[in-house]
Amino acid sequence: MTDGVAWGIVGYGWVARDYMAPGIRAAGHRLVAVCDPGEASRRAAEAEGARAYATLPDLLADPEIEAVYVATPNHLHREAVVALAAAGKAVLCEKPMAAQLGDAEAMAEAVRGGGIFYGTAFDQRHHPGHRAMRALIEAGRLGTVTAVRIVYACWLDRGWASVEGLDNWRIDPLQAGGGALMDLAPHGLDLVDFLTGESITEIVALTQARAQDYAVDDGALLIGRTGAGVLANLHVAYNCPDALPRRRLEVVGTRGMLTAIDTMGQVAGGTVTLTDGASGRAEEIAFDTQASPFLEQVRAFGSALRRPEERDAYSVERDLHTMRLVVEAYESERRRDGPRAGR
Repeated sequence: MTDGVAWGIVGYGWVARDYMAPGIRAAGHRLVAVCDPGEASRRAAEAEGARAYATLPDLLADPEIEAVYVATPNHLHREAVVALAAAGKAVLCEKPMAAQLGDAEAMAEAVRGGGIFYGTAFDQRHHPGHRAMRALIEAGRLGTVTAVRIVYACWLDRGWASVEGLDNWRIDPLQAGGGALMDLAPHGLDLVDFLTGESITEIVALTQARAQDYAVDDGALLIGRTGAGVLANLHVAYNCPDALPRRRLEVVGTRGMLTAIDTMGQVAGGTVTLTDGASGRAEEIAFDTQASPFLEQVRAFGSALRRPEERDAYSVERDLHTMRLVVEAYESERRRDGPRAGR
């Protein structure tokens, strides 16, 4: 048994094609097959040397596939994960777990029942810069962590996907389950857990539908608190021009602060700075700026697939908790009579 994993992909959209597939190859793994109903997507997969199937049962019948990356629209995650779990395949499913909490709960039950190795694709856990931050926090360089502040924003208008002839399902409430909050906030919520070692237990949110012409939120502010009292502030948005500063992560403690600029996202690079709380001196933190979070995610998942002792880093229960936080964030605003459109 070699270390290289034979992968399948369900849903060959731009994230799978432009980031996951290159990550699989760069990690020394193999993309064996792709399942997608779109003929153009299947042709793209075949051009990369992968087998292409139009239906999920065809992919499930391929005996070579060991692990499957699920990158369909959110509302289709449940169907794929439940079928893959029944087939005994390892699964890496894109975040959020599903468009609806009930679907995520059914997925978790299928994972437990099938006894499969499962992970939600929180690739930001694997960014080398974020790993360096976690190591410094664990070493006590920040003292007692008091707050995490995140800005994770982009510009996503109605016609965003039309240049490739694709369906912009992220703005469809039935397919996506929400807007900027549903799509972007899970990364930040999971990063709080990853960096501090504490899950958020309380959360509230304010959303907006201010700049974009569609039915889901185009921005949100979330405030949360972990069980031990770390405060978290997340600003996520689909209404921030891409030329503006829009990706910033700060972790504040009693002895200092870590600041990451342009690390959040699909690509490698960015900067991490440690500012001393006593002197104010800023120190640039070295990390691998060439490895993308997708590459590192594939490496980590493949290693844990081969070495079960490494699977403690993955938890369907933790991922389901993150999904519940997203739902609670939306519910907190609905209890205050709905989002403020502001148009």
